[in-house]
Amino acid sequence: MDNSQFDVIIIGAGVIGSATAYQAAKRGLKTLLLEQFDFLHHRGSSHGESRTIRVTYPQHYYIPLVLTSYNLWQQAQAQIGYNVLFKAQHFDMAPSDDPIIHALVENCKRYNIPHELLNRRQLAEKLPGKLDIPDDWVVLSNEYGGIIKPTKAVAMFQTLAHKLGAVLKDNAEVIDIKKERDAGVAVFTGGGEVFRGKKCVITAGAWVNKLVKKVGGFELPIQPLETHVSYWRIKEGHEGKFVIGGDFPTFASFGKVYVYGTPTLEFPGLIKVAVHAGRACDPDKRPWGPSVMLGELREWLQGRFSGAVDSSEPVVRQSCLYSMTPDEDFVMDFLGGSFGKDVVVGGGFSGHGFKMAPVIGKILTDLAVDGGTKEVDMKYFTIQRFKVASKI
Repeated sequence: MDNSQFDVIIIGAGVIGSATAYQAAKRGLKTLLLEQFDFLHHRGSSHGESRTIRVTYPQHYYIPLVLTSYNLWQQAQAQIGYNVLFKAQHFDMAPSDDPIIHALVENCKRYNIPHELLNRRQLAEKLPGKLDIPDDWVVLSNEYGGIIKPTKAVAMFQTLAHKLGAVLKDNAEVIDIKKERDAGVAVFTGGGEVFRGKKCVITAGAWVNKLVKKVGGFELPIQPLETHVSYWRIKEGHEGKFVIGGDFPTFASFGKVYVYGTPTLEFPGLIKVAVHAGRACDPDKRPWGPSVMLGELREWLQGRFSGAVDSSEPVVRQSCLYSMTPDEDFVMDFLGGSFGKDVVVGGGFSGHGFKMAPVIGKILTDLAVDGGTKEVDMKYFTIQRFKVASKI
């Protein structure tokens, strides 16, 4: 078997690249997955203890992607033999006049997702002593919530891809991609190796911009942000209220600050509550700095958990990277220029793409192999929406 010639070469082995490798290998393609660091490293966006999955989005086009992903997560974990997805209900909280909550309700109706809209009194009846909201807020409740175990999920896709014949190679930093004269591309690593592929998919996370600029000659407006996940101690005697598998939900809270969180799963006695925000950074010169908006988060905790959670200081903090686009929509498109449709870019997942990794992997494989996909209208994810001009 020639290990320098492939049907598809995928660059970047976070959850998106690993899911793409699995989908490509599933289609019987000779697949190579390259990672610049160790597999399952902690420098990017796909590590850690938990991610939320939720179906409620103000942008209608994400909802079918999440629904498809739910099924694909379950299919993949049935094949591997262990769970990476743990189901819960999901709550969205916001002031009753917030346009986001109205958009979420409209989209639940549009896609026939069973849901309830609760005021403060109804919430107190549903989750007594667990969660509170101000009088002028509402909660949108639905059954499509849950926690995904990120590192475990990435390992699952890599293992399934390997079982289907994919070649996996870490500590192989890609330094260039060149168009081959006849067809396909050549991929060059810092270690001096050259791999040839009919197609190439770039899923380099926070490093996507650096590679696209080097290879395509243009800048994508994808900004790496350093963000922090915080875990807070539940006061003694209240721990049982917040565990996964009970009635406590995954949640998102809108208003002044966008706060999200999950029930207790990974750290007994702790609850994950964090702010969807971060500080701009260079992924190669990361500050590993302090948490953002900690004061606002403390205030939020004090008002929501009826005194059952210690809001003085988070007891565990984990740092992670977002790759933010200006509109927070993904980039899933062809690199273009002289590469035409031979190189596909998947990036800018903006802190909310993890849950959709299985279907994104399928979309990126479809684009590479078929030149298009039936999964979603691709107009929302083009590079051209940023009016980027290729210099190739």
